[in-house]
Amino acid sequence: MDYKKELSAYFKENCLLDEPMGRHTTYRTGGPAEVYVYPKTTEDWSFVLKLAQTENIPLRIIGFGSNILVGSRGIGGITCSTKRMNQTAVKDSRITAEAGAALDKVCESAVLAGLAGMEKLSGIPGSIGGAVYMNAGAFGQETFDCLEYVEAIDFDGRPAMLLKKDLPHSYRHVEGIEDYIVLSAGFSLEKKDFAPLMEARNSVLHKRIEKQPLEFPSAGSVFKRPAGDYASRLIDEAGLRGLSIGGAKVSEKHAGFIVNFNHATPEDIKNLMDEVKRQVHQKSGIELELEQILWGEFNA
Repeated sequence: MDYKKELSAYFKENCLLDEPMGRHTTYRTGGPAEVYVYPKTTEDWSFVLKLAQTENIPLRIIGFGSNILVGSRGIGGITCSTKRMNQTAVKDSRITAEAGAALDKVCESAVLAGLAGMEKLSGIPGSIGGAVYMNAGAFGQETFDCLEYVEAIDFDGRPAMLLKKDLPHSYRHVEGIEDYIVLSAGFSLEKKDFAPLMEARNSVLHKRIEKQPLEFPSAGSVFKRPAGDYASRLIDEAGLRGLSIGGAKVSEKHAGFIVNFNHATPEDIKNLMDEVKRQVHQKSGIELELEQILWGEFNA
């Protein structure tokens, strides 16, 4: 059975073959995905999951690609984008948002409705699905702070309603979530005055512009925060601000970011990650842990 033909026939224009992943990741670089599809309904997901399982095809899920680096050789199998699943609804003090909704748009909707609890997540460049998957956070606020439940399906296509208590979570980690595909999430927020919330949102957005290298493609913080410290401080202390390999460099504006400043290859970025890790460990004894996800094979 030719699974590419099957997917093309089913998804039509929402199925792309040998699709360059630089178009779908915020690093703006990466080899091709063998098949790239945009499921929207539960039926779409059931079709893809059944096909992947029957034919034993690798399956990956991507939101905004704001935490992913894809190797030059690309990725085999099926890559599913949640971008067509982008509906958000506000009712009383609750918000439900589909996996492909932009996290920042959901934060904005919350603030405009006078709902507190997500305003500090403003400006994070990911999707709701991605935010739930890694418990994304910033400025002392995390996705799970006001998360109520997650609607998902497992890889056998069985629907699941996961409550917050079913998902043990910590800093940038959610236990067991990798066994599911997030379809939507529900948040329970607190009614507050609109003006201070808008002020908090604007302040966070302003800090991001001021402190982060938003003028270059990047995927945010490269490394997780080590206990009681900051990766950016350790990188800075090791004298690595501005260090470059090929078209990739440690941002001068924020040492926690690696930016694609000049047509970087995935290998430039990956080699720079490794070099930063090596030098920080050599100088401080601390082993930095990658926050970003590596997909596919990287050329030697």
